[in-house]
Amino acid sequence: MALMPAADVEITPGLVRRLLREQVPALASEPLEPVANGWDNAVYRLGSTRAVRLPRRDAAAGLVLHEQRWLPGYARRSPVPLPAPLFAGRPGAGYPWHWSVLPWFEGIPAMRLPPVERKAAAEELAAFLAAIHAPAPADAPVNPFRGVPLAHRSAAVLERLGDRDRFPGAERLRAVWAQALEAPVHAGPPLWLHGDLHPANVLFTPPHARGPALAAVIDFGDLGAGDPAVDLAAAWLMFDDGGRQRFMAAYGGTGDMWERARGWALNLGTALLAHSDDNPAMLETGRFALGELLAEQR
Repeated sequence: MALMPAADVEITPGLVRRLLREQVPALASEPLEPVANGWDNAVYRLGSTRAVRLPRRDAAAGLVLHEQRWLPGYARRSPVPLPAPLFAGRPGAGYPWHWSVLPWFEGIPAMRLPPVERKAAAEELAAFLAAIHAPAPADAPVNPFRGVPLAHRSAAVLERLGDRDRFPGAERLRAVWAQALEAPVHAGPPLWLHGDLHPANVLFTPPHARGPALAAVIDFGDLGAGDPAVDLAAAWLMFDDGGRQRFMAAYGGTGDMWERARGWALNLGTALLAHSDDNPAMLETGRFALGELLAEQR
């Protein structure tokens, strides 16, 4: 069984309380509720309007510093709400890493909605990406796993596709990967990226007459500078064919960019399917993306 990465530090309500009492005592008595335990971070809801986000692995500990420094700039450009930190926590109370208090956004994660409902916000998601995909400064962080040339991820992708039991369409997916590798690498300046744009990190408003709309985009732990095609993988992670066509038309871009985006969808989809046996929602996201890629071949 392939599981999510194990936590290096167990995040408990008691630990979060101790950090708040030590560093933000005005918030320490607010109700506290665990709401997410992801690959890299644990998230607690704090009262009705805030959340606490804490790394659970040493490998992710430095990413929170990127969020604290750079996410306010993203938020100023974005047409939808983003969780720019309200308070930058520091190590303490026996906890070794930096952490953040963020705004809490009410919304439904896209993974809880069927694709037929998600596509109502295809144009909004494209507009969000167009707004944040701005040239990044020379000192912007670079994530070695996101926004890099696809060839840098080839060994990992091909290794995952070697598991024929888990990936029954492996040969066809290899062909998708080979075609994506033929696309020219990103030739422009490095652009700011979200880096992890999948259905768990996109919040929708409750459905109404015209369908759901974007409420917020969250989890910028993988933000950095590079090839924006990594974010455009959302075309396959988020949408069925109808929604994907709307999303692609609204964003624009070149055929080479979308070919690289298809490769990123394969990379991310195989990673989710290979490492989420203990997270059914993420497992299904990976399965959905690969199914969309295979359906295009047919």
